[in-house]
Amino acid sequence: MKKIFFLSVLLFFPGAILFSQEEKPKKTALNGYLTTLQSAMFESLSDNIIYENLLHNRLNFTVYLNPHITFEADIRNRLFMGDLAKTGAVYSDMIGQDPGFTDLSWNIVTENSFFFNTTLDRIWLDLNYNKFQVRIGRQRINWGQTFVWNPNDIFNAYSFFDFDYIERPGSDAVRFQYYPSSSSAAEIAAKVDSDDDVTAAALYRFSKWGYDIQFLAGYSNSSDIVAGMGWSGSIGSLSVRGEGSWFQPVESFSDTTGTGLFTIGADKVFKNNSSVQLQIMYCNKPLELNSFTSFYTGNLSSKDLAFSEFSAFGQYSFQVNPLVTLSLSAMWFPDLKGYFAGPSIDCSLTENIDFALLWQHFDAIMGGSRTSINIGFLRLKYSF
Repeated sequence: MKKIFFLSVLLFFPGAILFSQEEKPKKTALNGYLTTLQSAMFESLSDNIIYENLLHNRLNFTVYLNPHITFEADIRNRLFMGDLAKTGAVYSDMIGQDPGFTDLSWNIVTENSFFFNTTLDRIWLDLNYNKFQVRIGRQRINWGQTFVWNPNDIFNAYSFFDFDYIERPGSDAVRFQYYPSSSSAAEIAAKVDSDDDVTAAALYRFSKWGYDIQFLAGYSNSSDIVAGMGWSGSIGSLSVRGEGSWFQPVESFSDTTGTGLFTIGADKVFKNNSSVQLQIMYCNKPLELNSFTSFYTGNLSSKDLAFSEFSAFGQYSFQVNPLVTLSLSAMWFPDLKGYFAGPSIDCSLTENIDFALLWQHFDAIMGGSRTSINIGFLRLKYSF
């Protein structure tokens, strides 16, 4: 019922507005991509290797109804094949889960060795007039300032390791924005998820002393009062940014059982076409990590970003030539006595075809024993 109501509202109003116009039809835009992603997962080369292939198609459809009204609907089509698909409903049901207020994810075909999933991960109506903007529907609300961990991103937490989902998750939400000036903005947003948990918050962003500064406060996942701040700017040629949030449970608001996450990062581009990014994070109550799958889950909140009291990240990228880029990423989790390492190579084969080869290695102590895992990825991507 929620699905029918949600889709009816978002599809009816753009249509009504479009057909009420006496002038010529407005412009539309359609773009997207098609990728094939081959992966191999194993602990060591002497063990069994788990193979998977993912065909991923994305379509982004935008209708510019008039200068003040825009409608967008974006869809993901994914065909999963290989060893994980053969495990049955456990894996396919996990992929088919939709954490939003409305279930807009469908496993269209499910067979013994493959399944096909379609997800409508963006569908919104945007209205803007003068200094005001309102967006209703499934959308991404990005309040984060840093690169890897975003404690301010209370509506749409995401995983750094899920590199094939560049659009990142969205929320079923209503967002009001007001721009007092070209360098400031005030926002109020609210979302409801599949468990009927509510997140609602306000944010104010402004520029001062050459820095962009923001403050936010609200209610997170029907459980915590949240307050946070973030900033970004530069020191000479060095870009610096940081953010932090405090989550205080409503049921124990008067004591000190809250969770705080604070992070700071810096990045620099060098003259030899290389760049470096660094970030560290502190959390007084890190999430207990039981398996490496927690790195990839799309249901973590911004309160659950830390697996160690202190975490550190570094990445170095070098553009060999305009068509080839080499990168090396690493993370350190002291509490787990563990680390992540991820080298990659990206190649532009033609104007709209890209090739990438990536490796992700995790090593940590979980459940009292040391565990390691390797995942290799080979991706070919066609954009249109």
